[in-house]
Amino acid sequence: MRMGLVEGKIAIVTGGGANIGEACARMLAANGASVAVADINEEGARRVASGIAEAGGKAIALKVDLGDEASVAAMVAATIDEFGRIDILHNNAANTGAQQMMRDASLAEMDPEVWDAAFDINVRGTMFVTKHVVPHMIAAGGGSIINTSSGVSLLGDVLNPAYSASKAAVNALTRNTATQFGRANIRCNAVLPGLVLSPVARAQMTDHQLAMIQRHVLLPRESVADDIAGAVLWLASDLAGFVTAQIISADGGIAHHQPHYADMLDMFAAMPG
Repeated sequence: MRMGLVEGKIAIVTGGGANIGEACARMLAANGASVAVADINEEGARRVASGIAEAGGKAIALKVDLGDEASVAAMVAATIDEFGRIDILHNNAANTGAQQMMRDASLAEMDPEVWDAAFDINVRGTMFVTKHVVPHMIAAGGGSIINTSSGVSLLGDVLNPAYSASKAAVNALTRNTATQFGRANIRCNAVLPGLVLSPVARAQMTDHQLAMIQRHVLLPRESVADDIAGAVLWLASDLAGFVTAQIISADGGIAHHQPHYADMLDMFAAMPG
């Protein structure tokens, strides 16, 4: 019988009720993990957990507000009560609501509330979950923490400076976590998606905007949530047992080429012969 890459492991996935988090929760469960699907949207978490159970896996749904440390502590405690330990933490939840991202525009006009809202969930919330999970990982002899960052954490952009800066902070938090707890056999890495075309992302962008971005992706297709889930699964597994403190892009190469790449391709395509 084929064993999954994380067979018998216990995982928490925050933001697990939709999109990337859902894909990661499902893939971890399909590879043998028992998963606590944590989300502020309890209905979404229940839907994902039910789907995992229907597919023969093990999962529970937990409501959590990452802006409230007491809520985070209760979510972690509920996971321990149900499963007894925590081996894998995927800090995936972020404040990417449509209103938040639309208001996160010019630095010259930045509302401090918008800035704080990005850091409250994306950074402070990630810290809270890590803070409350790490002692359980230490007690269990180690574990793997995977933080969802973003390609924009490495690059300048014309929009979303609060989101970008918050994800750069997640990169720093990743390396600090790996450094502080490595000798306790806890690994910590970050995965940086590019544009993952969830239904939410598609609804927020025009076809022209999507094409403008897609022409800079090195691979000949759009990114999907399972692309990120595959990277998370690998980092969670023993196959990545000596990988820690790494900031790993899973973006089809969009952030790692010369800025004139797409124009050069167009020029070559237009050349005769």
